[in-house]
Amino acid sequence: MMLNKTFSTAAPSVGYRILKPVLSGLLQIAVVTLGLIWLLNAGAEAMNYRWQWYRIPQYLWFIDDGEWFPAELLEGLFVTLKISAVSLIFTLLIGLVTALLRLSDSIVGRGLARGYIELIRNTPLLVQIYLLYFVFGPVLGLERFTTAVLALSLFQGAYTAEIFRAGLNNIPKGQFEACSSLGLSAIDGYRFVILPQMIRRILPPLTNETVSLVKNSSIVSIMAIFDLTTEGRNIVADTAMPFEVWFTVAGIYLCVTLMLSGFAAWLEHKMNVPTQ
Repeated sequence: MMLNKTFSTAAPSVGYRILKPVLSGLLQIAVVTLGLIWLLNAGAEAMNYRWQWYRIPQYLWFIDDGEWFPAELLEGLFVTLKISAVSLIFTLLIGLVTALLRLSDSIVGRGLARGYIELIRNTPLLVQIYLLYFVFGPVLGLERFTTAVLALSLFQGAYTAEIFRAGLNNIPKGQFEACSSLGLSAIDGYRFVILPQMIRRILPPLTNETVSLVKNSSIVSIMAIFDLTTEGRNIVADTAMPFEVWFTVAGIYLCVTLMLSGFAAWLEHKMNVPTQ
């Protein structure tokens, strides 16, 4: 009887401790949101600007003969996601190869990897895109989409390489020795033993690079690629609705990056990655 009484009095306190930070966070978000809405309305009234949010849905989707079709902003989002997905694949490949070269015994390999990392990390992405699009692109016969993917992959690959290198350095040397003692080849050792352990350690910073890749994809709009940013700029030029359109574009980017972060958090939980 005493045990049941103790449990009944302790349970609400445990639930309260769990719900308290959640409710506090929701309250803070609500306060900040209301503050932003009030600030925007006050600014719009000072500028005599009239909100036209009712016109935004037509640039997201439209219905023709009872069939749903994506409009300009969603079509631009699909292009952004396509560029980001292809660039992410090459970013991981470039980052892994560069990290392995940095840790190799080859002087030439280490020099090339270090030179690539220092060159890319110390020059702006916009300048790199200009060089690839206006100089190397025409010489190599690269299309705009290919140039955009190459620019993003090279830029993010330099940062990802350092993440991979830190993850590999964090693997105990005994793991490499165990692979050799088991007779595993270098490829099989990395595939089955080293890389799974490394991914568990570098997943949080790797998620940050993925989010950064999605955001940096907006810069490729300077190459007249009809991504989300380009479509937003064209709509603003046609409708003179900068606030509504750019807030919508920012909200779409935010939703994409939040979903990526949420998926990474779920994957991190499934892989039992220790939180730092």
